[in-house]
Amino acid sequence: MSLCRLVARMRSPDGVSGCRLMRSTGSNRPTFGTALMTLSRHYRAHSTTAPYREDPKAAILASGLWLGSHMRRREFITLFGSTAAMWPRLARAQRQGRIPKVGVLWHAANIEEETPYYQSLVEGFRKLGYVDGQNITLEHRFPNEVPDVFGRMAAELVSLKCDVLVGAGAAGPHLKMATKTIPIVFMFGFDPIGAGLVENFARPGGNVTGLSNFSVQLSAKRLQYLKEIVPTVTRIGLLINPNVKISSLYVQEATEAGSKLGIDTQSFEVRSLSDFEPAFDAMVKVGMQGVVANGESLIFQARKVIADLALARNLPSCGYVRELLEAGGLISYGVDQRAMARRAAVYVDRILKGEKPAEMPVEQPTRFELLINLKTAKALGVIVPPTLIARADEVID
Repeated sequence: MSLCRLVARMRSPDGVSGCRLMRSTGSNRPTFGTALMTLSRHYRAHSTTAPYREDPKAAILASGLWLGSHMRRREFITLFGSTAAMWPRLARAQRQGRIPKVGVLWHAANIEEETPYYQSLVEGFRKLGYVDGQNITLEHRFPNEVPDVFGRMAAELVSLKCDVLVGAGAAGPHLKMATKTIPIVFMFGFDPIGAGLVENFARPGGNVTGLSNFSVQLSAKRLQYLKEIVPTVTRIGLLINPNVKISSLYVQEATEAGSKLGIDTQSFEVRSLSDFEPAFDAMVKVGMQGVVANGESLIFQARKVIADLALARNLPSCGYVRELLEAGGLISYGVDQRAMARRAAVYVDRILKGEKPAEMPVEQPTRFELLINLKTAKALGVIVPPTLIARADEVID
């Protein structure tokens, strides 16, 4: 016999039927959840025993004892196995009595510049049953890659008393500086340990956890693939944002890999969108033969600018994510960050249900995509080796 039918048969001490009690929760079609809520409300309202009035779990248990006298043993065990699993969520919902609020600190200027990751994050919440404005509030902020604005917007989200904060790319460290207590989930973490976000991947410690894109460790592979597609390349420029701590790691990794591949690398600094054209002009002036754009928030924001400038100056380029390739880059090698944005919602959901960031391992990617843009290759006059095409995860014509 289902829980809803059993509750419908019960009567409160003042004679009100269980069916009427369930309808008073606001549901015309009683569900397992409304039945549990009815049991809790019923015993908390009418019991003179303190634990039942103050503790929803005790109230449900007392209700179950009543129901147990009307059920077979197997039904009773099945019922309370399901009930116990819902205790934390029920108790938390009754304790909070409000819609959870999640603050999201992006890095670009607006939704358009954060496409498709903005939509992927919202989709991730939707797949878990969260709809913004209905059962969750999502507060989005866009600092446009301005360091001072990152800090100000992080402080603003903290002041809103969000239940969880989400940081995209370079936003993560700014959120951590703004609060030591509100749980933080970072996504696109280029180097979580080096950036000071977590103590280690297995047990992050503190109030921060999230998802790493492993970008630093892949920078050597990007040089390798660029060398494979254009074997004559010996000098490659690195686009580096000196405002970001991780940039020095990219330079170190590229220098070590370049020495093994017979490639000289040189850094070209970019701090804002207006710096990219002068950086590419400088590359041409000193004889660079290709360019690598490693994972960093400003690089993503400038993905179309980078693709256009590289093509105009006949420089083969390798990026760190699919979106740089789709903007017109020659190659990309990295993780699927759209999937990562959807996964970030799962981490937020787990925290809202009671898990602690300090005990949630940082998620590391297990799959990397090698993508090739044949249209760009043709425009550059580059013939992609068939062996490389065969190894690619996807080829865009």
